[in-house]
Amino acid sequence: MKSSQKIATALVLCAAALVPRFSFAQSIPAAIHAQAAPLPGPYDERGWLDRFYAPRKYAPAWNPQTAAAALWVLRQAPVQGLDPQDYGADDLQQQLRSGHADPARFDVALTTAMLHYLADLRVGRVRSEYHTGKSDARLKRYDPVERLRTGLAAGKLRDAVQAAEPQLPLYAQVKAALAHYRELAQQPYPALPVPQAKVKPGGAYADTQALFERLVLLGDLPADAAPPAEGIYGDKLEEGVRHFQARHGLEEDGVLGRGTVNALNVPPAQRVRQLELTLERLRWLPDFGPGPLIIVDLPAYRLWALQNGSTEAPLEMRVVVGSAVRTETPLFVGQMRYLEFNPYWNVPRSILEKEILPKLARNRAYLKQHDMETVPPDASVADLKAGRARVRQRPGAKNSLGPIKFAMPNPMDIYLHSTSARELFERSRRDLSHGCIRVEHPAALAQYVLGGQRQWTADAIQEALQPGPTKHVDLARSIPVVLFYATAIVDSEGGARFAADIYGRDVKLEQELAARRQSSNISAPTSAPRHPR
Repeated sequence: MKSSQKIATALVLCAAALVPRFSFAQSIPAAIHAQAAPLPGPYDERGWLDRFYAPRKYAPAWNPQTAAAALWVLRQAPVQGLDPQDYGADDLQQQLRSGHADPARFDVALTTAMLHYLADLRVGRVRSEYHTGKSDARLKRYDPVERLRTGLAAGKLRDAVQAAEPQLPLYAQVKAALAHYRELAQQPYPALPVPQAKVKPGGAYADTQALFERLVLLGDLPADAAPPAEGIYGDKLEEGVRHFQARHGLEEDGVLGRGTVNALNVPPAQRVRQLELTLERLRWLPDFGPGPLIIVDLPAYRLWALQNGSTEAPLEMRVVVGSAVRTETPLFVGQMRYLEFNPYWNVPRSILEKEILPKLARNRAYLKQHDMETVPPDASVADLKAGRARVRQRPGAKNSLGPIKFAMPNPMDIYLHSTSARELFERSRRDLSHGCIRVEHPAALAQYVLGGQRQWTADAIQEALQPGPTKHVDLARSIPVVLFYATAIVDSEGGARFAADIYGRDVKLEQELAARRQSSNISAPTSAPRHPR
């Protein structure tokens, strides 16, 4: 038996030994009827309690030992980025210890708490763009009622929890990062002095020892690194700062400036919260079976192409995403179905109206100068304004899509593509597009998505990327593409990466979670009054 299992077992036995046994004499149906209204969120819990209790003829489900085990499970909620207080864990624990709870209400409240916990862990607490309906279909495959009933009967409540966790490897990686940052949050974390001016290697910095210790603590320098010379910002410190900057979406210049020091001073507790929000968002994602999978994290400006269920290192690259000011890239799960080498760029109506037509009004030769044409040919500006014609850009050096387009048909016409503006990938902030996603290494991504088609060797892909006619290539099997949003993520090397909340979605999610907490009534019922002695 693993040490963690031994500890868990010991805690449950100790808890059970400390609490008095009490009889369940009240009406379970009455307690069910007295429950609060269903929670707002991604699942419909109506009927869950009746489905749980009816097969047992509404007999109580919990005794002091199993109740103690369930409360131990609920207290592990922080491991998943969840809050035990959302499930009334403290109140329930107090009532269990006192032995003065209303028996039926306690039984129903504990069942409700466990059902909510399992459902929250399976699909998340708030509705997302990925699941717009009230009832999430994943709760048909993972039924919290059946899982709780089976786990309770077998004495394996932890199995029910493990089965509820998302199986995407990234979830386990973020959980591990969360545990690490929780440990960091328990340690002293004094603020580093902010320099008056940028400090370059060889320059003076007031507290090099504190900076060195911070970089070691965060893993940006090895623990056995030689301490720096006092007061001198040397090459080793620069190396650690560059590594830190890379993980935090900062310009990787190795210069110690205000922005970098401010990021170094962000308390680990804030990073903990960012990681918790990422776990919530990962719970929103649909189930992906084994096979190729592409994930784009918008605020991190990062793409990962991986084999889901495999330990093989993913392909990772930088991306450019939609502008936070005007054209945010939406969140959704698409299916990449085909590629186009040397594609035409069909100018979206919104870009035509807001950008192309005003430029045409000032310069009649604008379309010709940018290798653009109308469809049908030689259409007038009046036709373009009336929607009787459209504009497209011919393949070639000026084409905005570059030499390849990765298509995943969707109503928003969002896709991945290459770009001739290679310099954009060197910027630290890369929300610069009209909504589509520009990829740093299009040839490598093409080789990944065409990997199952033998004729598409690396040489064949390079040849297709050269100027020439448009070539449409269907994929042998569609590939899921997740457009994701997380300001805390784990990269292909297992390191935690943090990013700015460019679209303000962390703030929005915090508000939604707070609203759900305020509207919920998950807390355990009030204890029955004690009789005077």
